[in-house]
Amino acid sequence: MTLTPQWLDELRMRVSLSGVIGRTTRLTKAGREFKACCPFHNEKSPSFTVNDEKGFYHCFGCGAHGDAIRWLTDQRGMAFMDAVKELAVEAGMEVPAPDPRAAAAAEQRDGLHDVTAAAQKWFVERLASDEGARARAYLATRGFDAHTLARFGFGYAPEGRQALKAALGAIAEDKLIEAGLRIKVDDKEPYDRFRGRLMLPIEDARGRVIAFGGRILDAAKIDAPKYLNSPDTPLFDKGRTLYNLHRAGPLARQSGRLVVVEGYMDVVALAAAGIGEAVAPLGTALTERQLELAWRLVECPVLCFDGDAAGQRAAMRAIGRALPLLRPAHSLRIARLPAGLDPDDLIRAQGVAALEALLASAPSLIETLWEFERAAAPLVTPEDKAGLKARLMTHVEGIADKDIAALYRRELTERFSAFAFPKREWSAERPGGGVQNRGAPGRFERGPAAQPRPSPATAGRLRHGASTGARDALAAAVLAGLVRWPGELTRHAEALGRAKFHDPRAERLADVLLDAADAGSVLESGVLATIFSARGLAAPAPEDYAELRFGFLAEEADPARSIAELAEAVGLLVERPALDAALAAATARFDADPEGAYAEQQRLLKRKLEFDSRLRQMASARAAGPGGETPSELGIPIEMAER
Repeated sequence: MTLTPQWLDELRMRVSLSGVIGRTTRLTKAGREFKACCPFHNEKSPSFTVNDEKGFYHCFGCGAHGDAIRWLTDQRGMAFMDAVKELAVEAGMEVPAPDPRAAAAAEQRDGLHDVTAAAQKWFVERLASDEGARARAYLATRGFDAHTLARFGFGYAPEGRQALKAALGAIAEDKLIEAGLRIKVDDKEPYDRFRGRLMLPIEDARGRVIAFGGRILDAAKIDAPKYLNSPDTPLFDKGRTLYNLHRAGPLARQSGRLVVVEGYMDVVALAAAGIGEAVAPLGTALTERQLELAWRLVECPVLCFDGDAAGQRAAMRAIGRALPLLRPAHSLRIARLPAGLDPDDLIRAQGVAALEALLASAPSLIETLWEFERAAAPLVTPEDKAGLKARLMTHVEGIADKDIAALYRRELTERFSAFAFPKREWSAERPGGGVQNRGAPGRFERGPAAQPRPSPATAGRLRHGASTGARDALAAAVLAGLVRWPGELTRHAEALGRAKFHDPRAERLADVLLDAADAGSVLESGVLATIFSARGLAAPAPEDYAELRFGFLAEEADPARSIAELAEAVGLLVERPALDAALAAATARFDADPEGAYAEQQRLLKRKLEFDSRLRQMASARAAGPGGETPSELGIPIEMAER
């Protein structure tokens, strides 16, 4: 009976690992994991952990590690199929019926394991022979000690098209070809794939040799690839394999760090320097499957790519593949080496401490994305800058998780605004009023814990300045929200400057806030009241916010959510007049271009419906607005009253 990896993954996902282990071992909840004294060795303090989310148990004392199936086979002594059947009953799954073809394929793979093991033994012997002198000389230049050479299984494939075949004559030719060790082209005589190369075995998660990688030693062979890997075989799928995963996995779980480098020689160099939790893809860009393998070990692997252009392109390809897969708490950090250096070069030049510092300070995925796109093209004209924003938003659209996509959109938009619309310098006394507060004592940081409380005098003037003339509740709410959260003024100054206010008083209030933002430093407590007073206006009091029924004005609202909703309200405020103008323009050209105008009109009407729907969600369910006005008087669609 043969079970597919997909079926076994489904089985593991359906059963609770802590429930299986908890039947025979007492578990104690510890955050997102469970702890216990290890059942595999005697200990007094618990070092055995169970993680349902990742689907494995691990003991930091004895190294015991596995999933639900491994638990039943190792701890309870059950046969593999008996363990699978017991878990299948619990999971409500049917064990697949025996498949003769699958059984034959499994038998075929077992036979190929014997072939690759025999080849590995021969490669190691050749390295120690006279033939391997040149390979040993190269290894001496890399500074790898005997322990590293033995641990990673270095070998040598001698020159000669038939050397491997002659050494492994007892193994059938078709098996050597199927294992990727020999090449057959048409009707010509097969020949050895690896010749004159330093050899490294590639192993699976159980430490079995499944393929090989070879580095050329003769620099004169300019037509030959520097590194050559086995082709895909029944044993080896390069897109689903991470080199050194079986060694790095236990160390990564213990340290909480996994380093992904570009090639297997980088992995060896890091291990020789004492960084054992390193893996590498095999001749391809990092694939989605390899990312998932890395995320099963740690939540935020570090990608460490060379500092040249190729390394930067590799990093961006990895980011492009990671974005659709992002999920809460799972991301990447990207460490970029100095130009022209690989990890071994950096260690030799500056020591392992320099590499450790580089890994520890590796920027986040979003930081790397921003820096790459900003440097991708000149940013001189408005069109150049618009192109930057378009590229950033294209990346955001690829993120499947809606919450993460929204957060990326907000942060990248903020970064773009700060770059494209830098703060203006201003003097201590500005025409028309304004107070210089740069470096003033008593400054407060943006956030709920340190916001200034506005003066309680004449609170209604801000609200009515924005709503009485045009009955615009959204504009009133935005202005009041920015007074309530003045730390957000700098962030939204550019957008507020593009907003249109029908009421002159509301426009004056917005100008006051823009002047405050232009100060170029964090506002101190009470400075808004001073600025309003200097302009002949009064700042609102907190008790008056309740009349404007938006969530970000409520005293009891969550600060982080309020700030996010305020940002969205600013965006809606800027978009609405532009949307109305575009809709009017499409309607006006209907006679001249009925087909095009109709399509544009329908698109804009759809967006207007989306706009109104979101505004209804943000506004209060109460039918009457401040002072008894109706929703339509406030500029809110009448349907809002019918929730």
